[in-house]
Amino acid sequence: MNLAYWIVAGLLALFYLYAGTLKAIRSRDDLRPMMAWVDRMPLPAVRALGTVEILGAAGLILPPLTGIAVPLAPAAAIGFVLLQAGAIAVHLTGEDRRIALNAVLTVTAAVTGWLATGL
Repeated sequence: MNLAYWIVAGLLALFYLYAGTLKAIRSRDDLRPMMAWVDRMPLPAVRALGTVEILGAAGLILPPLTGIAVPLAPAAAIGFVLLQAGAIAVHLTGEDRRIALNAVLTVTAAVTGWLATGL
């Protein structure tokens, strides 16, 4: 179960580290082809979302790796479930109704949270 956590959490953390970094440093014009919703959000909110994603990725990996504040790992996973619930709502209220990736990320974060309880 520990190996399963590291595989799933590692992949999830890599995804959110990448996506969060893009949101934190790229311009709205650079993000628009990948994320149609950025025009409906203030740029500081997009930057804050990117920062939250980067911190969440760190929360999945660093506590179990160091043994310090290990309960933060399932909290980070639950945070990603909630983040994706909000993302699905944003997609469904806008023009872009593609939520398949969001659904996969929701399930992956939920599984990560469950696996993290066994750490």
